[in-house]
Order: sequence, then structure tokens, then C-alpha cells
Amino acid sequence: MELSWRKTRLYPDDDQILSLGAKCAWAEVAARTGMGACARLNQALLTSIGAVADHLSDYDARDKLQEFLQASPVWMPVEGRFEPVLHADLLHAFTTAGHDRLIHVPEFPQKDPVQPLAIEGLRQRSFPFPACGSLVAPDQSFLFTVDWDSFFTLFYGPRAFIEGIVRTRKLEGFFAAPTTEHAWFNYSFGCATVTVSPEHWPA
Repeated sequence: MELSWRKTRLYPDDDQILSLGAKCAWAEVAARTGMGACARLNQALLTSIGAVADHLSDYDARDKLQEFLQASPVWMPVEGRFEPVLHADLLHAFTTAGHDRLIHVPEFPQKDPVQPLAIEGLRQRSFPFPACGSLVAPDQSFLFTVDWDSFFTLFYGPRAFIEGIVRTRKLEGFFAAPTTEHAWFNYSFGCATVTVSPEHWPA
């Protein structure tokens, strides 16, 4: 069954994504749309959902992305959620670290409970995979988080551990540098900042 926009005109649900979907690399989309760089592709994604001010928007890149998505069996990810095609990779990180559960910290912990979730239950889909918030190791050694207006998942933890997971699972991404900034905040930890701007880096 083909799930392309031209065939269905309907975004696939999570069950369809998990059973029929596959990853498509950002670098491949950037190359095939002629944008050349993932940074411009991110700008196109943000422009498409109206997440950036007009003077920061790239409407030409947005239109190129739209043309590509309409002509190819590729769907734009949903902003601000743990994408279904990454669920197995995220769970692999916890089992690799020796954990049989993770702690889900919801986006608004004042409203929704913080709760432990069994890895096997998530893998077997005995209960829903959290859509957003933070997934934290029980020993607090690493975490995954997503936020609004973002089309990527933040992975915090020891560098060697992250490198091992990325290499094993063939994940695409980038490492933060001392000048990398991410302006949103992680409300899961009581507004503890998730920005990686220089003032938050250890000496």
C-alpha cells in the first residue's frame, strides 16, 4: 500500500507509519529539493508552519519542500513530537543502558502525572508511546525531549554514550557546539533550560 500524498491526500496514522513507513534522511531531502543544506530545510519546515517571523521566513524553500512532498512518497514530520519511526531507536538507548523502564515527564507536569513506563510495554504497544514531553533514564543519566515548533529530537547525555547510540542506530543529527542555541525551555523540569548556549556549558 502506498501512503504518498498523491495516493491518499491524508496524513498516515501512527499504525500505518510503524507498519509501512521508513526513515528518509534530512540530507537526502535537502539534496533532492536543491536546498543543499539541512539548515535551509529546517527554515523551510519552520516557515511552513508559521513558526518564524516574516523576515526570517524562507518562502522559496517552503515552496520547494511542498513540491517535493507532493511529488514523492515522503511525508513531512509532525512538529513537536516523538516521531513513530524513531520509537524503536529511543527505546534501544534505554535498553542499551540497562534499563527496563523509562520515566515520562509530560509537557505540563502540573497537569499530567510523571510516570514510569515499561520498555517492553512500549515496544509491544501495550499502551501508547508518549507523544511529547521528556523521556528520562531512571538514573537521570540521559534524556530525550521535543518541544513545539521543532522538527528534531534533543538527546542529552554523555558524549560517548550518544555517539554509540547514533552509530549503532544510524541516526542523523548534529552535536551541539558552545555557540549552538536552542531558545525554547523544557517545562518538564520546572522551566529548566534546554538551551545549549555558551552560558550553560560547563567550564
